[in-house]
Amino acid sequence: MQNQTNAVLLRIFIGESDKFGGKPLYQYLVEYTRKNHFSGITVLRGISGFGKASKVHTSDLLELSSDLPIIIEIVDHPGKIYELKKMFDETGCIGSALITEEQVKIYQYGKTGG
Repeated sequence: MQNQTNAVLLRIFIGESDKFGGKPLYQYLVEYTRKNHFSGITVLRGISGFGKASKVHTSDLLELSSDLPIIIEIVDHPGKIYELKKMFDETGCIGSALITEEQVKIYQYGKTGG
């Protein structure tokens, strides 16, 4: 093992149709976190799921949904995650998304960058 760091994983559950600033919310968050030098972000598109309304969204061709589940994972130091959550509160960009947070350890192997 090489470099080990304590960090926070923020997991945001939204729908594919959620938007902010005239663009898909996931795209806005990728651009925001990159511009503000966050350690990393990954956007995952689900094939099926439901939320608080219990309406199933699926990629099944017979019931093609235009609002598939999206999970956004952001990993960074606690201070950066705090800044991000503060931005969520100030802008309201997250809407009614579900957010989870957990403490994680980052193990950095090999070369960084690129």
